[in-house]
Amino acid sequence: MKIDDWLLEILACPACKAALRAENEAEELVCTGCGLIYPVRDDIPVLLVDEARKP
Repeated sequence: MKIDDWLLEILACPACKAALRAENEAEELVCTGCGLIYPVRDDIPVLLVDEARKP
């Protein structure tokens, strides 16, 4: 997964607006607030609440 650090700094969870952290092995972004897990497909974050998994 290739997400630049500067992009990760400005991305936020669409549900609670908290910061996201990258899980490189699983190719996912995890919300540090509510815990929703967003998929990354072809190095593009899919930040849709309907596509997110719950922890």
